[in-house]
Parts: sequence; structure tokens; C-alpha cells
Amino acid sequence: MKNLAYSVACGLLEIQALKFNFKEPYIWASGIKSPVYCDNRLSLSSPLLRSIIRDAYVEIIEEKFPETELIAGVATGAIAQGALVADKLNLPFVYVREKRKDHGLKRIIEGKIEKGQKTVIIEDLVSTGGSSLRALEELRDVKADVLGMVAAFSYGFQEAISNFFEKKCELHLITTFQMVRDIALEKGYITKEEALMLDKWHNDPKR
Repeated sequence: MKNLAYSVACGLLEIQALKFNFKEPYIWASGIKSPVYCDNRLSLSSPLLRSIIRDAYVEIIEEKFPETELIAGVATGAIAQGALVADKLNLPFVYVREKRKDHGLKRIIEGKIEKGQKTVIIEDLVSTGGSSLRALEELRDVKADVLGMVAAFSYGFQEAISNFFEKKCELHLITTFQMVRDIALEKGYITKEEALMLDKWHNDPKR
């Protein structure tokens, strides 16, 4: 798994799915001002990286959750990745909307799900964990047996770690902020000074 994690981190940097801007930080929906931005959706345009990420998800699921019966993607970023994983594992797939539709059947979960179905959630990115854990609650509300979640990338904030612990949700990661930071420095995407700036931001992202 270490080799896959390294390959995914390198691939995300190579296709510029991970971007750095130390002069004009990116502003997230949460209001956090960040010198780094991760756009995992770009990996879908790279057949090679897309396959590497899919296989990393599959490896984790087969090792940690071998009893999985259903794959659930979190909209919108993890819909495509979740479907790829479900296809590889020959399992059914559903996805959880950000909010309930206000027309038609007014669903928030799209696809067929049965009570007690052993489910693994696929997420593309975890920051504070808010949207990921909302999806978890929606699946629990319909009585899915959620085994845990697998994410392609996490910033590793203490807030997220605490949130997942509180919700009793097992989280496994393909790659992490720390790995990306170290590889970016090693390969010259960022300088030593910028790496220290990243560390300072990561220790207190809401300052």
C-alpha cells in the first residue's frame, strides 16, 4: 500500500491536482484560507492515475473491509471514483447527495440500498470531515451497516480526527497531507521555506 500511496501523491502533484499559492491563499467553503488546494477531480482525466487511485481504494477495502456488500460515494467528488471502485469489486453502488432534492422523489441517497447492507463510503477528500460525516449519518438513517470510510486524501486536521472518533467511523486514507508535503519538497515543487509555511498553517489552519 505504501507504494500506491506514494504513486498517488506523486501523480496528484504531476497533474497539478495539488496546487500551492503562498501569496494569495485559496479560500475554502468553510472560510479557511489555505496555501494548498487539492482538486482530486482532475485525476479522472488521467486514465493511468485514475486506475492507480481506484486500485488503492480496492486494496484498502479488500484488506480492511472484506465483508463489504455496497459502495457509497459522497457527492459530488467521489461519485465517479466510487462507481469505478464498485465496478472493480463487482458490487452495487449508491451515492449520497449534499442535500435532498426538492422535486421528484426528493431523495438524498440515489440508488438501491437495503437495511443492514454492509457499506463502505468512498470520499475523495477529507478536510474537517463535515460533509463526509453528513453522508455517514444519512446512510445510518436508512439503517445501512456502515463499516467505515476510505478517502483518497486527507489534510489530517485534528478537528477531523476528533469528528470521526466522535461519530465512531473508521477512516482509512490512500495518501495524506504530510506525504504530499514531503514529496513536494523532495521533488522541488516547494522550497524549504514554503514547507515550513505549510507546517505552520497546518498546525493552526483557522488562524
